[in-house]
Amino acid sequence: MTRTRQSLFALLLAVLLPLPSCVSASPQLAKAERAPTVWPIKEVQHGKASWYSVRTNGGTRTASGERLNEQASTAAHKTLPMGTKVRVINLANGKSEVVRITDRGPFTRGRIIDVTSGVADRLGFRSNGLASVKVEVLAPAAKSGS
Repeated sequence: MTRTRQSLFALLLAVLLPLPSCVSASPQLAKAERAPTVWPIKEVQHGKASWYSVRTNGGTRTASGERLNEQASTAAHKTLPMGTKVRVINLANGKSEVVRITDRGPFTRGRIIDVTSGVADRLGFRSNGLASVKVEVLAPAAKSGS
């Protein structure tokens, strides 16, 4: 190769090598970045939340048939359909978490939702056992036409 060709080749490499880092890694990642972080709220409930675990549930299976994971963002509700996503907000400290309904309960009067012990930790009420909460039933995200 001549010196001119080598210089041209080196210049071309210097320009083209950084380009892949400027392009999105995948179409799925680009779509995920556009995903809404705020879901429409279908319904709001107020009441007491408690927590449950494998020991208090009497086993490792939930009403949906899934294995109960005490750290998972899941909950039990008396009437909401399985798979419904809800945002649980601890009214005492403002902490919130989106959980998925995978079980039935709570079966104690005056309580509207049971969350896993991990969620109770993250919401800051595990040691108290109960918390006053607002439960926002979230509408499924609208599918885009792309």
